[in-house]
Amino acid sequence: VQLQASGGGLVQAGGSLRLSCVASGRTFSNNAVGWFRQAPGKEREFVATISWNGGSTIYADSVKGRFTVSRDNAKNTVYLIMNSLKPEDTAVYYCGAWLSSYGNRNNSPRYWGQGTQVTVSS
Repeated sequence: VQLQASGGGLVQAGGSLRLSCVASGRTFSNNAVGWFRQAPGKEREFVATISWNGGSTIYADSVKGRFTVSRDNAKNTVYLIMNSLKPEDTAVYYCGAWLSSYGNRNNSPRYWGQGTQVTVSS
């Protein structure tokens, strides 16, 4: 499966963005999908994950209450809605799909998309 992330850009602090992750090659409606990010000079870190049917979500503490992950399996797409953005949210954001129906921050996804840059100015 190939994953394509998009929707990044430059936004002022307090603003919002919606990232999309579209799968091609095969459906990923049975797979957990998640978002990770990597800031310059830092390790890639977990942001959020959503289970195969959207019934379960997990967020990093740093984004809880500001970011929302959702999915539309009919469109083979997972979204990350980011509100109240802060300069420290600046990073390249990656989506990934697990082989399993549930993902978590401790296990890396099997499939990765290319990143999309999010830059939050102060």
